[in-house]
Amino acid sequence: MNVPSHVTGPLPWPQWAYVPGGTGGIEADDETLGLAKALVPSAFRGYVPARHPALRYGLALNDRGYFWEAQEVLETVWAAAPQSGRERILLRACILIANANLRLRMQKAHSAARLFGDALAELTSLTSRKAAPAGDGFVESFPVAAVVALLQAKIGRPQLSKADWIALGAIVRSQPIA
Repeated sequence: MNVPSHVTGPLPWPQWAYVPGGTGGIEADDETLGLAKALVPSAFRGYVPARHPALRYGLALNDRGYFWEAQEVLETVWAAAPQSGRERILLRACILIANANLRLRMQKAHSAARLFGDALAELTSLTSRKAAPAGDGFVESFPVAAVVALLQAKIGRPQLSKADWIALGAIVRSQPIA
């Protein structure tokens, strides 16, 4: 996934991946994340566009191992998503997956499995909601069924390891976008 652009050029990657309690007292690279968060409007009208730069950047952060940072950016997009929209549910699932990935890095497999289960519950509730007409929204372009199958496989394992993290952008790229 390409780093999205804004008016001054491509968004930079954070200088380091923040891990709470594990980076020797170093705080997160909030300045870099602020660039992406500034791209998010106070509220999206109708839906969250699949190609919105902050959304794409948040997914790319997760795929590059910046799990805490991905959560931060995706939470900003989630906060601007329509209140009862399907994108809010999908974004919540993506945030939970990024958080689970972070827990795996922190070697907290039980916590990661619980978060993967929470993400699966969100995606299951999403599939039961009425779909909107096809458009360029995040939900319409995201392969929910593929992520559900992946989460079920991860949750079914007796023990998760750091290698069990889920790359969201890679799943999106491997699926055709209508």
